[in-house]
Amino acid sequence: MSLKELFKKKDETEAEAVTPASEETAPKDTTSEKKPEEDEITCPKCKQIFPKKTVKDNLYVCPACGYHFVISAERRVRKLVDDGNFKLLKCKVAFANPLENPDYEDKIHALQEKTGLDEAVLTCVGKIEGNEAVIAVMSSKFLMGSMGIAVGEKVTNAFEYADRKKLPIIIFTASGGARMQEGILSLMQMAKTSAAVERFSKHGGLYISVLTHPTTGGVTASFATLGDITLAEPEALIGFAGPRVIEQTIGQKLPEGFQRSEFMEEHGFVDQVVPREKMRETLAQILRLHAKRGK
Repeated sequence: MSLKELFKKKDETEAEAVTPASEETAPKDTTSEKKPEEDEITCPKCKQIFPKKTVKDNLYVCPACGYHFVISAERRVRKLVDDGNFKLLKCKVAFANPLENPDYEDKIHALQEKTGLDEAVLTCVGKIEGNEAVIAVMSSKFLMGSMGIAVGEKVTNAFEYADRKKLPIIIFTASGGARMQEGILSLMQMAKTSAAVERFSKHGGLYISVLTHPTTGGVTASFATLGDITLAEPEALIGFAGPRVIEQTIGQKLPEGFQRSEFMEEHGFVDQVVPREKMRETLAQILRLHAKRGK
């Protein structure tokens, strides 16, 4: 596929209403027969064992130590918006394999079937306590939330839609960085998304960035850290390169908790660390204040 074909002008973008899937009908991994022990879950931090339903009812946060488990993009949106209702943004991007990477297309199709997502970010419009906003949620379950051509286009499209409709935008990031299966074209998405943020900001739009575990690489180096307000979930890893790589490069031991949310908040990189149970309430308050100021 030529570069001309890759960057062919897309159709006019619009919101497409969808009926939110119930938790029972959401895509599930059925590759193995369910075993009794699968009804329980062990916290990676405190090692305590809980029934999965207990953790699920607690928004996938450990009841004992507060460890935040990874949750799917769809579940995060459903728990965030009013009555679980949202509209997906229509943004179809043709599959591209510029480096002709073997099995890349098959891997993408398999992940689409397993996760129910078309790519590593879900973009939609919903209301949080009556306050309408564009919402984008990255999924670490889709190639570690890596940003390739499709993710860059969907994020850019979300900013452009929010700009046209005069809506605030909230992005939950979770990424391992650029998608190297797409080579330099994946790196170009950093400039593309950053330019979209700049245009949106110049028009007075409100951008709230929520950093979840992990937010690293090219996503951190672009739109994830350009928000007007930056929130983060507890103990999320945030940075460009990982701590181990940095230590090997500089030949020094890093401070305790380096690159974690709390460390970032202490040093002014994050405005507030917000537990998952308080996220909806916090975002609703920010959106209300923004709406009043805009009147």
